[in-house]
Amino acid sequence: MYIIVDDRESVANSYVGGLVREGVSSIGFSSGEFWDWLQSASESDLAAVDAFLLGDCDARGSLPRAMRKRSSAPIIAMSGQKMLKNTLELFESGVDDVVHVPVHLREILARTAAIARRRVGELPRPCESRIQVFFNGRDPEIAGHALTLPRRELRILEYMVANHGKWITKTQIFNAVYGIFESTFDESVIESHVSKLRKKLRDRLGFDAIVARRYVGYRLNIPAGEPLDEPVQDLDELGILLNRVHAAPAAYPAGN
Repeated sequence: MYIIVDDRESVANSYVGGLVREGVSSIGFSSGEFWDWLQSASESDLAAVDAFLLGDCDARGSLPRAMRKRSSAPIIAMSGQKMLKNTLELFESGVDDVVHVPVHLREILARTAAIARRRVGELPRPCESRIQVFFNGRDPEIAGHALTLPRRELRILEYMVANHGKWITKTQIFNAVYGIFESTFDESVIESHVSKLRKKLRDRLGFDAIVARRYVGYRLNIPAGEPLDEPVQDLDELGILLNRVHAAPAAYPAGN
């Protein structure tokens, strides 16, 4: 889940809508609302945050350090001023990265993934020799062939790859996919998403990559090994789209 902090409601809503279209749950706060939430949020709620996007707000200089005290999630400042002095001040305030708007949201997703990789080191995950996930909206690849997934199944796969080998609960997956503030859907929808994703991975890999255990949750278990040379089934039967070209939507406004 991404949290956007911006005192301009229309701008915050624009980013929220764009992220949702990318399959990423998000919510916008004014700086005052966010400060209240940050002080009272539970550890489990904070653990569901993928990144904070810090826009134009009065408390911009002090918020990053307050965020860092409660969360290790990347903090990315969005600036409408391409001035060195402004950029340096933002880094000095404690943000992890600065992007200049307008910016494509997939660039923000890619920057978030890059920050996370640097923090855990560049060592490949055990499953990456068999499946490659890009964490920026791009289709994952198995044996060099794209596996086209609905956005929520893709988000689940990204979350599982990031937590490869760990047991994760249905609640954790729900929070990652739908967000901690979602009340329209029930957690039971995760069972359907995981079931469909599990079958697609089994068809391509030739074994069950997702282990499910009642009352415990799910675990992605892809043994490290030589990369797969050929997909298990014929590509046409699986509806795989090779060399997929993503049409880039319009860049998001700076709100000026």
